Amino acid sequence: MFLVKVYVSYKESILDPQGEAIKKAIHGMGYNMVEEVRMGKYFELRIAENDRAGLEEKIDDICDKLLANVTMESYRYEIEVE
Repeated sequence: MFLVKVYVSYKESILDPQGEAIKKAIHGMGYNMVEEVRMGKYFELRIAENDRAGLEEKIDDICDKLLANVTMESYRYEIEVE
């Protein structure tokens, strides 16, 4: 069995209004050293397979078609053996 941790965030070229709002709130708390905040999504997928062959292709397909809007977002993932 595998645990896949998927991180999705806006591409650098895309404005992140939620991140900007959070940064403004942080600055309002007096922490002006924070220069940038990027908002993102996090998913955990438990995969009931014992063979890693082809797993990355399947995860890429899930991310490309469902978890991330690849026009605006990028993703990365980590695969752990459970």
